[in-house]
Amino acid sequence: MTWTELVLSAAPARGERPAVTEIRTGEALTYAALSRRITLIAGGLRRRGLRPGHRILINLPPGLNLLVGTHAAAWAGGVVCFADPGGEATMAIDDPGALNALAAGGEALEFGPIAGPAMILGGQVLTQADLTDDLRRLSKAGLIRPGDVLLASLTDRLRSLRLLDLALLNGAHIVLAHEPTVLGLRVLAAEHGAGVVAVPADLARRLVGQTELRVLEDSAFARRA
Repeated sequence: MTWTELVLSAAPARGERPAVTEIRTGEALTYAALSRRITLIAGGLRRRGLRPGHRILINLPPGLNLLVGTHAAAWAGGVVCFADPGGEATMAIDDPGALNALAAGGEALEFGPIAGPAMILGGQVLTQADLTDDLRRLSKAGLIRPGDVLLASLTDRLRSLRLLDLALLNGAHIVLAHEPTVLGLRVLAAEHGAGVVAVPADLARRLVGQTELRVLEDSAFARRA
């Protein structure tokens, strides 16, 4: 099973249930729609010339577009970079509008790579197997439970991506907020029925004891070597 297949493994059962809702843009995708969007963008990347092993720079902020762009690139066989790999990238995605263009007017890529490199972090090349093993280890910690409604506001791209991967693997509904206040988080949690919140440490400390929410610090989603 590839990295993206593992992340979306709950999609067949969850179907039209909500997967990701982004407060800032108002965009909301079900599990079926998220899976379809990733494979459509992957098809667009292939049509633009991305081939297995090509490096692709994903320069998008934490959120739904980062999730979709990263997994579309990996599904197309690209090697995702979050920092400029010194002019070695075949292409770059730094505008959310580019994702819409890639998804439009083409066919979805139904089958991703079986194995091979998928990401470069700090000069280290991570394979599909490395990323699936990492996600399975993270899942064993039980941070997110099946069916959770999770309110998330992380500012680090890799931590945000690992959180979203884990939540989707567990069939959660992720509500993405950006730079909220403590009061704003509590209001959003009530509006969306969230029982879990994942935030930076400073917000986490202010939330503990003030709410019945289960609070997760962003450090829980830092990648360990």
